[in-house]
Amino acid sequence: MYGHAVPASGLSAPSLQRPSKRSGTRNPVGLACMCVAAMALVWVIAELVPAAQWRDVVVLHDFTLLSRPRVDSVGRFLTHLLKPLLFVIWGVALIAVALARERPRVAAGIFVILAFAPFTSEVLKPLMAHPHMRFDGVHINPASWPSGHSTAALALAFAAVLAAPPRLRPLVASLGAVFALAVGCSLLILALHMPSDVLGGYLVATFWAAVAVAAVRAANRRWPPAHLHSRAQA
Repeated sequence: MYGHAVPASGLSAPSLQRPSKRSGTRNPVGLACMCVAAMALVWVIAELVPAAQWRDVVVLHDFTLLSRPRVDSVGRFLTHLLKPLLFVIWGVALIAVALARERPRVAAGIFVILAFAPFTSEVLKPLMAHPHMRFDGVHINPASWPSGHSTAALALAFAAVLAAPPRLRPLVASLGAVFALAVGCSLLILALHMPSDVLGGYLVATFWAAVAVAAVRAANRRWPPAHLHSRAQA
């Protein structure tokens, strides 16, 4: 995944009686703004600063040295799990879980993350295209930032945390982080993306997760769900 993590406590519905700053939209909105700033900074440094470009390609080369038949097969399997059709299936399953838990706003938030995060990365790639340095035969095409695979991997992890019941969120978050990290490393070992591309993808996913959480919190405060009314009256 790697990138910023949305706190599990921030994913639960806010209290009706004493809403705190922690339960408001301030934290996720601030995180979204930080992601935008970080994306701009990563692109400027990695694409326009020669020393950073050189370090980027050297790190990529070092990862490719880990390439082995078994390692490569695992990496290809992980990236295969993020192919468009399978990605849609995972998304539909997570939305179904949220709806089964009677959380339609969370389901909508999951849709926003899984729809807009990959779309954003695909739109940015041609716009941010810039030639990369070569090192020892390792080279990545210009239109590579941010990585769509790393975006999709972390977006799925965030969506899974949103869909999961509170008691399972720490476990789901841990598994999601491991999955996203494994996908990111696989992209480097297979020489499919620059390290800065992977980091950019994580930032895009984190941005949309923060936006979705802020929107769900705002909706819950403006129109409290029925289960919160029942809890307040109990």
